[in-house]
Amino acid sequence: MPPRIHADRTTGIVRTWSNEEGWGVIDSDATPGGAWTHFSNVVASAFRSLTRGHQVTFEPETMVGGTKDGYHYHALDVQQVE
Repeated sequence: MPPRIHADRTTGIVRTWSNEEGWGVIDSDATPGGAWTHFSNVVASAFRSLTRGHQVTFEPETMVGGTKDGYHYHALDVQQVE
């Protein structure tokens, strides 16, 4: 497993999300090329899902020396902006 570097929270827009597969990609200035995320990283009291085009905040994590499904960033603690 490659080392990981956490960064300060940032704001982004959901590029894509698959409820069937439970993952998606978030775009932000802090994560060029997008940040991959899994439903387990979405903060919600019910079904953990995101909607394409919605604004979210998250903690970006850089994958040093490797990628996750081709993405150099992983989005943690994803919260939808109200």
